[in-house]
Amino acid sequence: MNQPTEKIIREENAIVLDYLPHGYSTDQGTMKQPIAQGLGVGHLTLLELIPKKEVHLQPHQEVYIGEGKRDEIHHIKGKIEHDKLTSTAEKELKHAVEAAVGKDESRFVEFFNKAAPLSMRMHQLELLPGLGKKHMWEVINERKGKPFISFEDLKARVKLLPDPKQIVVKRIMSEIQGKEKYNIFVK
Repeated sequence: MNQPTEKIIREENAIVLDYLPHGYSTDQGTMKQPIAQGLGVGHLTLLELIPKKEVHLQPHQEVYIGEGKRDEIHHIKGKIEHDKLTSTAEKELKHAVEAAVGKDESRFVEFFNKAAPLSMRMHQLELLPGLGKKHMWEVINERKGKPFISFEDLKARVKLLPDPKQIVVKRIMSEIQGKEKYNIFVK
């Protein structure tokens, strides 16, 4: 019996969090390599990126990192952990997550439309900060009529729901920081 092969998750675009034209200050030697820390837009992974020669990157700049011809990035060095971010990257992370969520709002609204129970006692919606059983049931009952189409629609139809975009951003930040048992959004 053949084992299914796991598809490798690849990012197509990244938002630059910090650009270090002279590499990390902790790197030894004289041949320090420029490096950028970024957030993958599709899977919300933290990445180290090596820019091409003569390319200068800016925080919040979106760069293509997919399989085709890349204009700014030479290669992806790899994934990094949250605690390896520079202080600048750490400060820019929430803004980058908000931009990624705003850019792909339909994907996150779809979570509210399709979230399902995890067990007899726990529902995926309850994994979101600020969402208890009462809000969970309101979301479930409202989506039965018709699916939500935007964060604004969600907020208008579910009374006293905290800002859904900020709920998603908080959860993503918590997942990136490694504070969660289950990852909903970060691959």
